[in-house]
Amino acid sequence: MRILRTDEARFANLPDYPFTANYLEVEPGLRMHFVDEGPADAAPVIMLHGEPSWSYLYRHMIPAVSAAGYRVLAPDLIGFGKSDKPADVADYSYDNHMTWLTRWIDGLNLQNITLVCQNWGSLLGLRLAAEHHRRFSRIIVGNGMLPTGDRPAPAVFRAWKAFASHSPWFPIARIIQLGTERALNADEMAAYEAPFPSAEFKAGARAFPALVPVSPQDPASAANREAWRTLEKWRKPFITCFSNGDPITRGGDRHMQRRIPGALGQPHITLRGGHFLQEDSPKEFARVILDALKAEMAA
Repeated sequence: MRILRTDEARFANLPDYPFTANYLEVEPGLRMHFVDEGPADAAPVIMLHGEPSWSYLYRHMIPAVSAAGYRVLAPDLIGFGKSDKPADVADYSYDNHMTWLTRWIDGLNLQNITLVCQNWGSLLGLRLAAEHHRRFSRIIVGNGMLPTGDRPAPAVFRAWKAFASHSPWFPIARIIQLGTERALNADEMAAYEAPFPSAEFKAGARAFPALVPVSPQDPASAANREAWRTLEKWRKPFITCFSNGDPITRGGDRHMQRRIPGALGQPHITLRGGHFLQEDSPKEFARVILDALKAEMAA
């Protein structure tokens, strides 16, 4: 496996991203970067990004939650952000991402986790929580799902998958802007491009759309169905926090509310924004997390 590492200088002076870099090897020579803010002995809140973003997506939410006394951890998935980037699209698989994230959680020995996830952060995070349910105390999902390939993929997703696989042009920041209602400024656009100094660094981002299960025979479908069997018995708090302007995940919140027992009676909410609601409604999204954590303390 040929591994690429983005020069740290590309991340200098990013707007609203003053966080110290932390790294953990998830296999020999392959480093995963993560933000780790707040008291080290506090209850951990993991914020998982998706495609094609990185932990920069949560820059306005991390301080709000850590200032309230919680330990906020926001990893960059392998292939994204400050994490290392295998150079070949074939190096990326659903199972590989699951293995890398599991080793990261095990390496830090995280317990009593609140999971916050969106996009591929949900595809990975929901399965991670199901497979390691004793480590997780609650789940908050924004614009995400855990597909098994048993339902048809939306046309807009099929178009996105074809673009990611075949387009010679793959503009990371423009893709994020398309999923965001507010206009990103030039510095923010540059920050989303920072992890990818050239096309060969984008293999992980190129790979993700093709890894979404779209048929019952998909390589990840059986494991995802097994995760659903656990989630259908999940009685710990499960909260959906979707946006009102995402055509890809629309309706997924109601689907999960019906199937997951822990969703019953929870303060589900719809926020204003596009697919990347962390950009459009970060304060409101952070408030959902803090309210969920405070509800536990009051119980």
